Amino acid sequence: MRIFLCGGGCGQQTVDANKKLNEVIDHNKPILYIPLAMPSERYPSCYEWIKDELKGIDVPNIDMVVSGTDLFNKNLENYSALFIGGGNTFKLLKDLKDSGSFEKIKVFIENNGIVFGGSAGAIILGQCIDTCKYADKNEVDLKDLMGFDVVSHFSFLCRFTNQDKEKTELNKNYLLKLSKNKKIIALPEEDTIYYENGKFEIIGNRPFYIFEEGNMISYNVNQDRLTEFLKLNSNTDLR
Repeated sequence: MRIFLCGGGCGQQTVDANKKLNEVIDHNKPILYIPLAMPSERYPSCYEWIKDELKGIDVPNIDMVVSGTDLFNKNLENYSALFIGGGNTFKLLKDLKDSGSFEKIKVFIENNGIVFGGSAGAIILGQCIDTCKYADKNEVDLKDLMGFDVVSHFSFLCRFTNQDKEKTELNKNYLLKLSKNKKIIALPEEDTIYYENGKFEIIGNRPFYIFEEGNMISYNVNQDRLTEFLKLNSNTDLR
């Protein structure tokens, strides 16, 4: 299992994360871009964005799907990585589940496939997407909020400290209540977590936050704090 959980940044914010992606992918296969969190009318501009965002990645091509059905009909083994972009988390997860693509991606992950999730694309990789209650509107009336749970029992929220003060405080208070029954990692745009078979690497330069048992703990991105973070999770059921 090789997973990138990106806080939602792009451009200079993700240079190092993209370098890591370029290190681990199969350079003989294209990347498959999944923009389903965005409105469909924006897909053409999304494709221009992803080509620029990944211009330093050495792959033959970047393909893009335009619907959940389109994704379901793809042979994911033909791709070096899946890049799941940001937008509305509820729309994204609903499209994947309604089309049957959720299960296909799950198998791809279990077979050691590489998935890069940005913002909404990272949130759905967690245990549950209820963390984004105040980040997105559930306009698609999604009932099943369970995600891929790639880092067992952890849910995620992105762009945590990149909002205005009022929005950040609202999210913080909500996550504190939510974390009484679950464990949550909240990432700023500048940070990416690379997770491979039980091992973590933090890529970025801003503090990230763990919410657990009604408490919030800030972790600075340096070796001592990273070691503490890994020790904290050493007894979890990591897949």
